[in-house]
Amino acid sequence: MKWNTRKGAAAAKVSRPGLGAGTPAAEPSGSWRLDPSVIAGKMGWPGAGRGRAANLDKGTVYVSSSYQTAGLYPFVLGAGLPAEGVPLGPDMLTNELVCFDPAGWVGRLLTNPGVWIQSQPGVGKSAIAKRISLVYNGYGHKVLVPGDVKGEYAPMVSGLGGQVVRIGRGLDRLNPLDSGPLRRILPTLPQARRESLLMEINGRRQELLHALLSTEAGMGRRPTSTEQNVVASAIRIVTAGLDGDDPVIPDVVKVLREGPSTLWQQLMVDTEDDYRRLVREVTLALENLCEGPLSGLFDGPTTQPLDLQAPALSVDLSSLLTAGDAVVSAGLLATWAYSYSAVDSARAAGLMDAPLVIPIDEMWRALRAGPGMVAAFDAMTRLNRQKGEVSLFITHSMRDLDALATEEDRAKAAGMLDRCNSMILGALSVGELERISAQRPLTEAEIGLVSSWSAPASTGLDGTTQVHPGRGKYLLRLGTRPGTAVRLELTAAERQMYDTDQAMRRKEGEG
Repeated sequence: MKWNTRKGAAAAKVSRPGLGAGTPAAEPSGSWRLDPSVIAGKMGWPGAGRGRAANLDKGTVYVSSSYQTAGLYPFVLGAGLPAEGVPLGPDMLTNELVCFDPAGWVGRLLTNPGVWIQSQPGVGKSAIAKRISLVYNGYGHKVLVPGDVKGEYAPMVSGLGGQVVRIGRGLDRLNPLDSGPLRRILPTLPQARRESLLMEINGRRQELLHALLSTEAGMGRRPTSTEQNVVASAIRIVTAGLDGDDPVIPDVVKVLREGPSTLWQQLMVDTEDDYRRLVREVTLALENLCEGPLSGLFDGPTTQPLDLQAPALSVDLSSLLTAGDAVVSAGLLATWAYSYSAVDSARAAGLMDAPLVIPIDEMWRALRAGPGMVAAFDAMTRLNRQKGEVSLFITHSMRDLDALATEEDRAKAAGMLDRCNSMILGALSVGELERISAQRPLTEAEIGLVSSWSAPASTGLDGTTQVHPGRGKYLLRLGTRPGTAVRLELTAAERQMYDTDQAMRRKEGEG
């Protein structure tokens, strides 16, 4: 083939539909035109701008024994990823742009959209979670942060024009037993459909109260079958008497204290003493959730319902941090349950169809709160693949599994990592990487690379602490594919929204 740039050259012919053979093609003045009868040589077409190579590199051949060459495999360098989804930054080994699309790659590169993010504190776990959330929001996903323990997602959610609900004494309050958007449409449904949905709502309420009772703020143990039975009966009695309104925890406590005949029959007791003996502990535990450290937080009607039409939502629990882990754990369970229930209700009512991105940070605070916590959390997040949700599970150590209450909880928590087909690892110690590798095998090269980022930050000659060497560096693994080392590059706007070190800098300035 031959390119011709001569103006009006009649010799250059192009075969196109509608043009006869040998008919000159109409081209703009000075453009290149192709003669298909001419084939380029191995050096390319001659002339400037034609792609001609003056020299062809034949490459270099290396000869090695099989013993030495075997040391090159397995490679740390993974195959290139499609340029789709969320742009993260350059590949640290090839400088190629690395993108990540856990929702779009399901069925091709992935089997589910769950993402496991783990690294040491302060190297950028939340930064990469926010980048994923931010870009997916631009693609039409709704960002839902069901429990923002540190309040670090609030600036991003506000910047997206979303809603931030701040839970705390004197602030907003959520009713964990709220039925969400379904409350408005239940009266309009046929009786059979209405009763079916009401049974589903009451079932969720029972599961939440059982989970809250298992925390240290409740009984510190899993409710017995009798206690579960009486709580379920009390919820049904309260709901039936409210004529469409949502119950609150004090309503359930009131029914348990009054002890109507329906509960006596349910428990098969004949005397008041027998009844009090069976319900005393669970009643006092529910009262503690209302009058103890959680007083004023989850013991009344919702003051600010979630606006499910907003592009982003965050439930901010940062005001609870000073109240201790038990309160934060119970608060996380309550806000998770409320958020998931509101979304499911909106979908059932046809009020929302947008897919979600759900960053779940500090999840181990709630999972360590008591026996059965993992099962409660697992029930809320298990169907993310069918719902089109991208769940980001964020933590900093696999040792948190050892602190869970029971062996059953530890086994179920390990299964959460198995259901995350994508894994993003930041700076971690060799020991921590080996614990991950026991469940999701890593190569020696991958362990060596990621552990090299975990060195502590050094101090400069002027006495200032330098940036942590692992900040912004991640190993992205999809299934069993070799990992891709990527360096996250933040924009100026992202640096402002993602800055989680402001409090530390203020503290240093005051000192």
